[in-house]
Amino acid sequence: MDDNDTLLYLHRSLVSISSVTTREHAAAEFLQTYLTSKGWVVELQPVSSMPIRENVLAYRGSKRNTRVLLTSHIDTVPPFIDYSVHDGYIWGRGSVDAKASVAAQITAAQDLLSSNDVESEGDISLLFVVGEETDGIGMTMANDLGLSWETVIFGEPTELKLAVGHKGLVLADLHARGKAMEALYNLQNSDYAYSDLLGNSTFNAGWLEGGVAANVIPASSTAEIAVRVAEDLDGVVSQMQKAVLAVPHVDLNITLKYPPVLCDYDVAGFDTVAVAYGTDIPHLNGSHKRYFYGPGSILFAHADNERISEEELRDSVDGYKKLAVAALSGTGGSVSAVKELVRQE
Repeated sequence: MDDNDTLLYLHRSLVSISSVTTREHAAAEFLQTYLTSKGWVVELQPVSSMPIRENVLAYRGSKRNTRVLLTSHIDTVPPFIDYSVHDGYIWGRGSVDAKASVAAQITAAQDLLSSNDVESEGDISLLFVVGEETDGIGMTMANDLGLSWETVIFGEPTELKLAVGHKGLVLADLHARGKAMEALYNLQNSDYAYSDLLGNSTFNAGWLEGGVAANVIPASSTAEIAVRVAEDLDGVVSQMQKAVLAVPHVDLNITLKYPPVLCDYDVAGFDTVAVAYGTDIPHLNGSHKRYFYGPGSILFAHADNERISEEELRDSVDGYKKLAVAALSGTGGSVSAVKELVRQE
């Protein structure tokens, strides 16, 4: 592989570095070294000291506050799977989620700067964060940078489609003394909200524990549950609480919740998609436009066969450039315009 091929060099280097959530330091150091060598001003924003975790902010010249931000995450789910190329694909942990987006965004930004399609200062910056796969701590702390942007382009696997948004989420623990199946049945069969844009809200009991034998009623049991929320977060939480209240000796503890996210999809030339998985988008404050786009399929993102084609990786560079240029030229609408369109339909 030619190290002069920026995209493939970056992708190979990043995927070859293990950066499972909470262990992202080596990936941040690599990005700092590489981006500095290419003329970027790089700031490492501390997220934690034990273990060392940092966000990576990069911009040109003295203008930290830019019109457009390209952002993704450098952490991955476990386990680490080393980089390899075979059967026409590039394999490895993070090859899709989301080091493909990181490599493509850097390449796109540098291409735009080289071609003079953007100003050398003040137009475009980069932000790569930690912790997206768990609690979003990296993007949450990025709010402390004191920056704002007109447009933020979030990199996640969307199969090169422009995502109209993604569902919200409610995570909860269910603790029961005696019988709990009735509570799970009620939760699973609640009539959760439907969205014309994002589809159905969905329920999943991802982990169950309790009991000692098939013919003994368990003294206690525990479940971890998730609802992907298509609309009306408060209404969904209220339904969950009502479903549990109908069963004695059962407690519901909400551990995480965030509402559905709508994104902009007003740039011509992209297919669109609504996705169910969560992102860092709701963790970044501000009134910026939000584009949600990237290479690779979510079906491979956390799998032991995580992989991406070189063609899709290269195509995503053009996609990121197109979105950035559209944002800088002021074309397109806003999230509020998207909501109005949905109401009209």
